[in-house]
Amino acid sequence: MTDRVAPDAPLDQARGLHVVTLGTAAGPAIRSECPGIATAIVVDGRFYLVDFGLGVTRAAHTAGLRGENLKACFVTHLHSDHVAEIPAYLLWNWGRPVQGFTEPVQILGPGPADPSSGTVGTAGLVEHVLQAYSYDIDVRMVDEGRPSLYELVQVEEIELPASAAGADGEHTPQMDPFMVYQDEFVRVSAILVEHPPIFPAFAFRFDTAYGSVVVSGDTTESLNTSTLAEGADLLVHEAVNLDFYRARDFAPEFLNHQEISHTTPAGVGRVATRAGAARVVLSHLAGVATDAEWTAGVATEYAGPVSVARPGEVYTVVPAEAPATSPA
Repeated sequence: MTDRVAPDAPLDQARGLHVVTLGTAAGPAIRSECPGIATAIVVDGRFYLVDFGLGVTRAAHTAGLRGENLKACFVTHLHSDHVAEIPAYLLWNWGRPVQGFTEPVQILGPGPADPSSGTVGTAGLVEHVLQAYSYDIDVRMVDEGRPSLYELVQVEEIELPASAAGADGEHTPQMDPFMVYQDEFVRVSAILVEHPPIFPAFAFRFDTAYGSVVVSGDTTESLNTSTLAEGADLLVHEAVNLDFYRARDFAPEFLNHQEISHTTPAGVGRVATRAGAARVVLSHLAGVATDAEWTAGVATEYAGPVSVARPGEVYTVVPAEAPATSPA
């Protein structure tokens, strides 16, 4: 069972599994007051961050999430609206003066689609960020006694399994999830999703002693997402309102991207039904619609509860009984 209610204690002290929709807006465009896409998975007061949309730094702080409780970060893909605030987040959440992290933190994300082209993946992105802010970082290490940010941030580019052979930005084979991270609180698995022309693009699943949460990332309607979300307690899935874009003077290329790279509400419903997911939360909302319009589309294909995320909302996964063991 999942409730859209805040836990009784502050998040950094709360037991159980909680999901915070820190930011819910899609794309490098500002069409509402909502911050850009970012989601936090909180387990017994420790948290994991998925994506770094515009505004995540302040949104996480407002939610009561401090860098000192950060365990790991996950990047679904390298579109700018998912990574643009990596610099601010790291610089505002590092070191004791800001209740930031002082132990190593992993950032896991895609490698470059084509290393021979000279483009970089997650590792190159973060390396350039740290280099760009090296003056500030070096000064604070000396002047404020902070640990080396260069050593604390540990980037791991996700290696694709053999089952992903032949995948590219246009075609993603059906595959099984594969594990990318594990600690004493969570086991995180990933799967390739389709978000052409971007490649690789991942969805992530967090399995804990209290239940499971899946974050779709950006994707068209995908059988892989259903596979990853099988039996999940909560599926946080992107959605697009195509009518919003079709009614406006957008270029044909832009309209085509929305149609082939994102999931309609009805498509989200089909994904959730195939997966047997217990609850759906719509986030990364591309285009504008009312809550009733978003949820009505999902309801045509899915009989379970559906919510439209708001920035800063907390969804609490309530286990049927107290967990006896760690997921690890």
